[in-house]
Amino acid sequence: MGTESPKVGRSQEALVTAEGGFDFARLDGRRWPAQPRLWSPTAAIWTVAFWLALALAAPGAIAQDAAGFRRFVMDLWPQAQTYGVSRATFDRAFVGVEPDFSIPDLVLPGKRDDKGQAEFTRTPAQYINAAYLAKLSDQGKALLVKHRDVLEKIERELGVQRQFVLAIWGRETAFGAHRSPHYAIQVLATQAYAGRRKDMFRNELIHALKLLEDGILTRETMKSSWAGAMGLTQFMPSEYYGLAYDLDGDGRKDIWNSVPDALASAANQLRYRGWVARQSWGYEVRLPPAVTCGQEGPPHARSVRDWMKLGVTRTNGRAFPDDSLDAQAFVLTAGGTYGPAFLALENFMVIKRYNMSDLYAMFVGNLADRIAGGGAFDTPWGEVRQLSARGIEEIQQRLKTLGYGIDKIDGRAGMNTRNQIGAYQKASRMSVDCWPSQSVLASLRQGAAR
Repeated sequence: MGTESPKVGRSQEALVTAEGGFDFARLDGRRWPAQPRLWSPTAAIWTVAFWLALALAAPGAIAQDAAGFRRFVMDLWPQAQTYGVSRATFDRAFVGVEPDFSIPDLVLPGKRDDKGQAEFTRTPAQYINAAYLAKLSDQGKALLVKHRDVLEKIERELGVQRQFVLAIWGRETAFGAHRSPHYAIQVLATQAYAGRRKDMFRNELIHALKLLEDGILTRETMKSSWAGAMGLTQFMPSEYYGLAYDLDGDGRKDIWNSVPDALASAANQLRYRGWVARQSWGYEVRLPPAVTCGQEGPPHARSVRDWMKLGVTRTNGRAFPDDSLDAQAFVLTAGGTYGPAFLALENFMVIKRYNMSDLYAMFVGNLADRIAGGGAFDTPWGEVRQLSARGIEEIQQRLKTLGYGIDKIDGRAGMNTRNQIGAYQKASRMSVDCWPSQSVLASLRQGAAR
């Protein structure tokens, strides 16, 4: 990000789209330029080069659907134009770009695989890796001292505790050690063309083009994850325009190179998602026999005080903080009965909105606790087999067919799926563990065969 990058003012109002991104067709009562830019010889040269590169692309992934991808890019231009993207910028962005069918979360004709986010393909024991958490927490404690003034300013201005801001940075990029390898335009275009969430990624692709148009990034510096997230704290392009924050006061919002801006931007996103100041994310607990994994999730939330009346206690004999007793909390058992149980507070859901995964939010929460002086969970994770996404999808579909309240068929064992598995196990007189196991799938298949 160069010094010429324009600042997007904090007063500019982000419009949230139905897909969850930000729509910046309108800012401060103005519309981005909607009229076509004048055609130039340079733009013409880039256009010819772009389509020639696509036409001459080597056989491989693009050969599966080169014509369809070309049509997709052509259809994208009018929308990009309304956001003020010039034809020259648009064409330069796509020169030599072909879809990358190796990235996760795609829907390809005749091909099914189980690649996806680590949050959904690893078991809790694999994802909540104690050795890695210990390493990050040691680094985080050192950074807590190094960036004390910055973190204090973030707490004052944005109301997010310093340990959580550092934990986001640690989980997203290992405090900047991990460098995203992908060209954002390529992966966003692939996801918008062949992904499971086409509309969302189309919106992000338009905003990525806007980043190029505004000179915030260049083709060479626009590196991202396979999902298009960028910077030290991994922002999607639309989130940059809506939530990036200029903490160091240099007139730019540099989430790539400025630690103050990147950390403040993460805090600003948490604040936007509903962060409750001075509140924790949750507490590890012991559940009494009357409270089971089948009562997991926000629909069963009640105050911490009421959970205590039911016999829920913190591990190691610790007391719940007095200022948490009236807070709403819900049972969280991310590994079913094969791991620790928690009372999760609203900030757990806020962290989860940063990355929609229970395991991600738990990792960030525990890392934050460790940075602040806490330790590992008291209850170890059990070693369980993780069904494939296809197997979990089948469980979800069969439960839905039987009338259980499965909210979506996505191959991911989230809270709703675990809860409904627990309800099925109880109704079927099975041992209730709320885990999408082979035995649950076999029982569902056997029942359907009767």
